[in-house]
Amino acid sequence: MINKISQPPKFLIDRYKKWKSGQYLKNEEQLRKLASSGQRPSTMVISCCDSRIHATSIFGADEGEFFIHRNIANLVPPYSPDGENHGTSSAIEYAIKELRVKHLIILGHKDCGGIKYGYNMHSSSLNINYEFINKWLSILLPAYNKIQKNVSEQEQINHLEQESIKASINNLFSFPFIKKAINENNLLIHGLIHDIGSGNLKFLNPVTENFENL
Repeated sequence: MINKISQPPKFLIDRYKKWKSGQYLKNEEQLRKLASSGQRPSTMVISCCDSRIHATSIFGADEGEFFIHRNIANLVPPYSPDGENHGTSSAIEYAIKELRVKHLIILGHKDCGGIKYGYNMHSSSLNINYEFINKWLSILLPAYNKIQKNVSEQEQINHLEQESIKASINNLFSFPFIKKAINENNLLIHGLIHDIGSGNLKFLNPVTENFENL
């Protein structure tokens, strides 16, 4: 059905031409070097699909620095080599086994629509029109089971945003090649949560197991 698709909209074409004549020319030598020598990123970032989250902007990263994988609610599923399609797991495997990244960051954010729906899905209502989202957000159940239930709904959702990152980190440790890389001091895992409105960034302190301001 190729004949049913269309060319990019004008605003994207205009932005591309502006980038090609400006930013690209400024960095042409570096980009040509990256193209010929391949990528060697130091860090993998697993972030949300949310259009407001831009890891390269938050950390001021250039091309070639970050290997980025996005999914709904920045989740990591448990290790499950069952032969099914596993986009997130395959991205993690490539980052660790082939790119040999030194840092793996789970980057969550405040006011996440995926987390909010996951909360509603596990607490009250399921949208039967979702063919894929419900299955994906079932990954949240262990995190949902850990949140306080005797507080307001918003507080529960805020708590779930944090617990989901902890759950994803625990799932990372279920991957044998992740544990091997960590045990051999070849990999560090980090949990971060970004507040879009304030710009604040919190990190998961491994000692207190709480998120604290950077």
